[in-house]
Amino acid sequence: MKIALIGYGKMGKTIEQIALSRGHQIVSIIDINNPEEIYSDNFKSADVAIEFTTPATAFDNYMKCFAADVPVVSGTTGWLNRIGEIKDMCEKEGKTFFYASNFSIGVNIFFALNKHLAKIMNQFPAYDVKMMETHHIHKLDAPSGTAITLAEGVLENIERKERWTLETAEKETDLPIYAIREGEVPGIHEITYESDVDTIVIKHDAKSRAGFALGAVIAAEFTADKKGFLGMEDMLKF
Repeated sequence: MKIALIGYGKMGKTIEQIALSRGHQIVSIIDINNPEEIYSDNFKSADVAIEFTTPATAFDNYMKCFAADVPVVSGTTGWLNRIGEIKDMCEKEGKTFFYASNFSIGVNIFFALNKHLAKIMNQFPAYDVKMMETHHIHKLDAPSGTAITLAEGVLENIERKERWTLETAEKETDLPIYAIREGEVPGIHEITYESDVDTIVIKHDAKSRAGFALGAVIAAEFTADKKGFLGMEDMLKF
């Protein structure tokens, strides 16, 4: 499979190594120093583009991929206020887009576990719930996309919570997310349920970027011959 990389930081380089180890070809690499490469014939020859950049540049990258008729797999977070436009283009114009706030297989198992636990805890109002996420100091958005996905899983299933908030809970119906940025932490996410008598905690702690990168390459393999708006639930069949 021919893969184009958009974003060539630590994640992009890890994705490149894993893609090559799985027998794929990297036909185009686009980074801050050569943005014009996205208009090249090499880029247009790609079966799929894997995009890990920044919230400020992601949506424009998607539009350029769509213009070149190259399917997109993206893990960039912080741009989701425009996700409706992407879904519309996939539905009405036949574009292909795979989005995940986190490509780690383990994290997506954690997403499923989080929803299941929230359904149980909905029956026990004595427990309050809060979240904490920790990432490296280079991460630009807070809370993380993964934390927002986890929060949405809680809000869908616990009737006494209405919205997530960053750092503080103004009302009892708020679900607070505490975001910490330190060192080179790949990603830690915790959901805590606490009552007067005990505490229940579920936690995912990523050891490196390799799990995210492998998941992104597997997603690219899944996406290359498909149409529409796709995600990890489509791929993993949870």
